[in-house]
Amino acid sequence: MRLDGKVALVTGATSGIGTAIASRLAEEGAQVLLTGRSATHGTQLARRLPGSRFHAADLLREDAADELVASCVAAYGRIDVLVNNAAVDHTGDLVSTPTTEVRETFEVNTFATLRLMQAAGRRMMGTGGSIVNITSRLASVGVPTMGVYSASKGAVLALTRAAAVELAPYHIRVNAVAPGMTRTPLYQAWLDRLPDPAAAERDVLARIPLGRLASPEDIAAAVSYLASDDAAYITGASLPLDGGYTAQ
Repeated sequence: MRLDGKVALVTGATSGIGTAIASRLAEEGAQVLLTGRSATHGTQLARRLPGSRFHAADLLREDAADELVASCVAAYGRIDVLVNNAAVDHTGDLVSTPTTEVRETFEVNTFATLRLMQAAGRRMMGTGGSIVNITSRLASVGVPTMGVYSASKGAVLALTRAAAVELAPYHIRVNAVAPGMTRTPLYQAWLDRLPDPAAAERDVLARIPLGRLASPEDIAAAVSYLASDDAAYITGASLPLDGGYTAQ
């Protein structure tokens, strides 16, 4: 119960990694405001997690970040933890990707994250807090067809480090968690589209020193640690959760 008494806002909480993060924070004692694309899943999850609520919001709206933080404070009286998990995927040849797709990817992955950091940061300035941004192994390594997505997550990594320094005087810690390939519904959908899913997965696993994919619970455990007072002297860090992939 190392998060007992803390209040957390988790974006992208209605599926995959986000659901695992919200569940782990609640299990460790936090009250959690959930937001995500599916109101049905969000409402069901809030019912399962003690002290949790769901607030539907479109992160593409300019005022969504302020709305979510205000809702969190109205419901619980404070905000101690922000987890920026919401994101969209993008694959495509770099030289032929339309600018509209680039903008759409950055709007969710980068600009919405920035707006939420600003809104939560303003509220945390009097009390301190922890911001955890979910980036990607692709923020640090190059993979063909993933250039736009990589750039959107690389921007968040750079922002994490700069914000950590700027917000440190207010006792606001800012860190990143960088997952590698993770066994989520999105990963499974990608695998199922391939001609030989079994062979493709063997190839993926062969590139990971630990020999397995991450689970959403692996990511959630790292987020919980960085959100807690156990990580009180950690800020500006990016924690790779990729089974050693980027260590090669």
